[in-house]
Amino acid sequence: MGVMEIIGIAGSVSLLAGWRLYLCVFATGLAMRLDAIPVPEHLASLAVLENPWVMGIAAVAALCEFFADKIMWLDSVWDAVHTFVRPVGGALLALAIVDPSDPATQVIAFLLGGSAAFAAHAGKAGARGVVNTSPEPVSNIAVSTVEDVATAGLLWAAYEYPYVAGAIALVLLALTVWLLLLARRMVRRFFGQRDRTG
Repeated sequence: MGVMEIIGIAGSVSLLAGWRLYLCVFATGLAMRLDAIPVPEHLASLAVLENPWVMGIAAVAALCEFFADKIMWLDSVWDAVHTFVRPVGGALLALAIVDPSDPATQVIAFLLGGSAAFAAHAGKAGARGVVNTSPEPVSNIAVSTVEDVATAGLLWAAYEYPYVAGAIALVLLALTVWLLLLARRMVRRFFGQRDRTG
């Protein structure tokens, strides 16, 4: 596996961890346990994700996140708490993917993985804050379900087709930037209307 494929996988996984960290950990561990993901020798550190305890805790946390993310405003509280968790998780997942014999690459992967996970998390949390202003719960459930399906599908695609993982990471990054800009515009519009009426 070439350097670009590894960087693409690390970028994709860390960005997806900004949306659904526990699902990323569980799905990766499950795929490794079922031999769906052939793990190269330099990714041996990822084998810890196959551990039944790690998979069990990640599965329970992913299930909690699945339900918490469907409930209006509880999803924002969940996101607020995970502002400190997802970037670290994304950084550690990116770190586990790169070659452990190259400390410089590991530091870069850790920093970029954490930054990518934080950016994805910020985009998701901002967009969900905007969705929460809608009085009906259907849009919240629909957006959350799309995030679940997209995370699982893109994670599978990143591991199954490592040569397209870089493109997946770029699409996720573009989506994250778009969500951040959308949330910023909506917040400005909301507070602009309040200033005019107040």
